[in-house]
Amino acid sequence: MNRRTKTVVLCCALLLLTAGTVGPAATATSGPPQREAAALTGTAKLHRSAGDDITFTFDAHLAAADKADPMKATGTFEFSHYLNDWGARAKARVDCLITGGKVAVVSGVITDSDLPGAEGKRVGVTVHDLGRHDRLGYSWASTGRPGAGQEPPKCVSSAPFEKVKNGTGDFTVVPWQPEL
Repeated sequence: MNRRTKTVVLCCALLLLTAGTVGPAATATSGPPQREAAALTGTAKLHRSAGDDITFTFDAHLAAADKADPMKATGTFEFSHYLNDWGARAKARVDCLITGGKVAVVSGVITDSDLPGAEGKRVGVTVHDLGRHDRLGYSWASTGRPGAGQEPPKCVSSAPFEKVKNGTGDFTVVPWQPEL
């Protein structure tokens, strides 16, 4: 081996040897990092032939320590819907997250919106993580707008009937596996 190759091999070996021992996670009492109990993350635009600009973004998590109680989920989700000069956006604080396989149902209370009457109302969203062909549904599908009509209970939404726009589906669902 030439000197350069030996140096590269030595550096790689040192990195491998120290990878598990450097940083705050490498204390004597810590084990491997715990996987969260459930999660829904990502952003996508919905497919609409009329040209609507509809976007959903999720950052919802259920910690491993809270595995038995999906209502201890944390995070936010946001959505917006615009067409020509009309539109609105909203942000919600997660109050429940349940996932099964590649399907997630998340609910939350709207904390910020430019849609009159929406703040303080609960909404729910369902995501089916199908790779580049994700699907999505929402609790206000039959009421016409978020916050209109009766609020759903925590972790309730509609079937994922909407398709995401090609090239934008990047939702990721971490399946919940409760101990039954």
